[in-house]
Amino acid sequence: MNNGKYGVLLVNLGTPDKPTTKAVRRYLAEFLSDKRVIDLSRFIWKPILYGFVLPLRSSRVAKLYQKIWMDEGSPLLVYGRRQQKLLAERLADIPVELGMNYGSPSLEQAIDNLLKQNVEQLIVLPLYPQYSSSSSAAVFDGVSQVLQKYRTIPGIHFIRSYADHPAYISALKETIEQSFDKHGQPDRLLFSYHSIPQRYADTGDIYAEQCKLTTRLLKQAINYPAERVMVAYQSRFGREQWLTPYMDQTVKSLPNQGVKHIQVICPGFSSDCLETLEEIKQLNKEIFLSAGGEKFEYIPALNDNTSHILLLEALVNGFVRNGNE
Repeated sequence: MNNGKYGVLLVNLGTPDKPTTKAVRRYLAEFLSDKRVIDLSRFIWKPILYGFVLPLRSSRVAKLYQKIWMDEGSPLLVYGRRQQKLLAERLADIPVELGMNYGSPSLEQAIDNLLKQNVEQLIVLPLYPQYSSSSSAAVFDGVSQVLQKYRTIPGIHFIRSYADHPAYISALKETIEQSFDKHGQPDRLLFSYHSIPQRYADTGDIYAEQCKLTTRLLKQAINYPAERVMVAYQSRFGREQWLTPYMDQTVKSLPNQGVKHIQVICPGFSSDCLETLEEIKQLNKEIFLSAGGEKFEYIPALNDNTSHILLLEALVNGFVRNGNE
């Protein structure tokens, strides 16, 4: 029973409303204007963003979205809606809303919906297993900004990360084992995490350490030689140094080392999206095969898997139980 009037806010990054240049430009403008994402001086960054980045990237990125768009819409939103629905069914009397940090449905819409249901304790669950200032902290900022318009705000519990949660590791293990059963064990198993600027890590962002933690626990959990597991970082943007090794360079180099069969999982992505379905499943597969590789399989994100919904339920219930004690 929802005695404390709990409500759950699931948050993911966001997505364009349509795979069109106009919609992508609008989305990228909001996303890349966040100081948590790009921390350069606004005096320097705004002319670059509006003079070069948006005019040059919007059309190209729209074409990439068109390659992975589902009948129901953007994969990130489709899976997010399914996660919301399934989690709400599991929690029964605790309302669940989905909000995007950028784009629709907005954080403001989601929080408004929850507070209209008289939620007094708001559990904010960013769907980022590993904390980063450019993702998790940006959610905290966004929620705080929305709540500024309310005279009375709910109690807030912010689930910062779940990189080492047993149910998370178990869910990832399950997807890897399913891939092994279907395709056989590969020569190498790659964990591809979204990268961040090295400068962020050097100035206090714990993201890289959280990725290492997940990697260590998952290597221990799976029945696969640890020395054949590799880690790489994808989706770098701009010219400065980001976390290495870079994913595209890594897969390109492997065939020359005698590696002909690889499987790739992206543990940091709770839902499949542009970065997994286009960048990894399509582009990096093409890079690997063109370099002489023979077999490349992408292991899907947790998406709306039952094990994923049970993980989200465990995260929420862990707080509800403690809050009621």
